[in-house]
Amino acid sequence: MNFRGLNLGDRMLKRSSSLGKVTLCLLWHIMHLIVSMWYFILGLISSVESFLISRGLFKRYRDLDVSKVKYLAVIIDSEEAFQTLKVLDLLRWLAAIGVKSICLYDAKGVLKEGKDVLGSWMKSEGLSNGSTDDTMDEQKMQLEFVSVSDGKLAISKAANHLTKLYFDNHTEKQKLTEPDLTDALKAIGYGKPDPDLMLVYGPARCNMGFPAWRIRYTEIVHMGPLKSMKFGALIKAIHRKMTGEDCILACPQRLGIYATQKNNTSGF
Repeated sequence: MNFRGLNLGDRMLKRSSSLGKVTLCLLWHIMHLIVSMWYFILGLISSVESFLISRGLFKRYRDLDVSKVKYLAVIIDSEEAFQTLKVLDLLRWLAAIGVKSICLYDAKGVLKEGKDVLGSWMKSEGLSNGSTDDTMDEQKMQLEFVSVSDGKLAISKAANHLTKLYFDNHTEKQKLTEPDLTDALKAIGYGKPDPDLMLVYGPARCNMGFPAWRIRYTEIVHMGPLKSMKFGALIKAIHRKMTGEDCILACPQRLGIYATQKNNTSGF
């Protein structure tokens, strides 16, 4: 039996196997480098565009009419919601743009717990009367604070209301419909308006548990991390809502359709 030939074949097989692994690893690193460079270029272009927009160098963004954004939802990742100064800067930008009704949401309720700080700042800026209710009625801006627990509590109370209304009283009802749920939510005090536009700040491209029945026709735009927020990107997102540019207007979220934005803050 030729053991020398077998050993030589084993060595060649091991070398070819090692060479294949090295080649695959090299290809993976090359692809990773290409993708990283692509996203770096996109981010650079977006940053430059945002800077130019904020400086008013694009005529179409100068006179921003916010009449179509009657109610704006701002979703912030709970870990990033601790960045109070960033949240205050964002509210200041929205006030400067002219947005008057805002729903602030984070899943864990960090923003709701810090509403006293936000109320004090708004009072010092002349934007509020310093109220710390869940919904603050200010002359120029209204804030609503929502967390995931609010949605769970609302749907639980609505279910109890519908049970008492249609089942405990033995009222004939073939099936529950969407208007039934809407009426039940209004009856228990959760009939808040649906946002026209939702801006999501954070790593996740989702609504982070925001009450689903309030975003049936809401356009959702991912804005990236809160620490990297840009005034120009905010103006661009609202402008696209106004004009319907590159967006799906009145898109029903129940069909899984999300608004899109043609930059690094792309839609869902």
